[in-house]
Amino acid sequence: MRIVFMGTPEFAVPSLKRLFEEGYDVLAVVTQPDKQRGRGMKVSFSPVKELALQKGVKVLQPESVKNNPEFLQELKELNPEVIVVAAYGKILPEEILTLPKYGCINVHASLLPKYRGAAPINWAIINGEKETGITTMLMDKGLDTGDMLLKRSIAIEEEDDAQTLHDKLANLGAEVLSETLKKLKEGKLIPEKQKDEEATYAPIITKEMGHIDWKSPAYRIRNLIRGLKPWPGCYTFYDGKMLKIWKAEVVEHFGNEPPGSVLKSKDELIVKCGENALRILEIQQEGSRKMGIREYLIGHNIPEGTILK
Repeated sequence: MRIVFMGTPEFAVPSLKRLFEEGYDVLAVVTQPDKQRGRGMKVSFSPVKELALQKGVKVLQPESVKNNPEFLQELKELNPEVIVVAAYGKILPEEILTLPKYGCINVHASLLPKYRGAAPINWAIINGEKETGITTMLMDKGLDTGDMLLKRSIAIEEEDDAQTLHDKLANLGAEVLSETLKKLKEGKLIPEKQKDEEATYAPIITKEMGHIDWKSPAYRIRNLIRGLKPWPGCYTFYDGKMLKIWKAEVVEHFGNEPPGSVLKSKDELIVKCGENALRILEIQQEGSRKMGIREYLIGHNIPEGTILK
């Protein structure tokens, strides 16, 4: 089967690897343009481009896929039977969606119609879901609204964060894509319409979301910490400096102290929330490295009764 693959970040890499392993004819890889990163502003390739170059596959990096006749012509000349999309990062126009014989198949990291949108992994954790999964779907003009093909679920473990869940779903996505393409070749796929009335959305994550509101219940703050790890991370302020909270656990507390109050800061750091409290396990002060809480408290004093902002 002649395939064009469209993807950009690490999430897409296992799916592309699977196509190579299973002997598909990957005609080209389409990925986002190279970016300058870091203090030296060095040009870096996307993880998908790195893999494509290793395999000697043609790489296309259009600035835009809309109103781009040159790119559209390149796709027409490649004449793919199917376009596989995994976290490419841009919405495809109708002239691309209708170009391949079998359409465009997307690998989406949620159990559609729940969590349509840019950040389904993060929001599933933030909202306290107990399971999520992968859905392959036939793409249409909407935002993750196309007919579903195959679904596979996975439990969200208590200790999962957005990174660990991302890695599990990336690998599961490759498995579900493999099965989807196998059934497609055999003519055994039965597309299923999504129930729009059951749809929820997973909007893009912003740095501002990480500012902890200590008036929230402890379990919600813990879910936010897990859902925003590794980026952008959750933070609070003490003595004018940002403290990033990377790991915490809920502890029962029934006192009337204001939310954000430091209840204990010798050997452990416990902070009052709107309901119960959080025991901070891993922390990072502005300008410093990430530390376990015991190591941090050896060199830093946060008096009990202090209110974190």
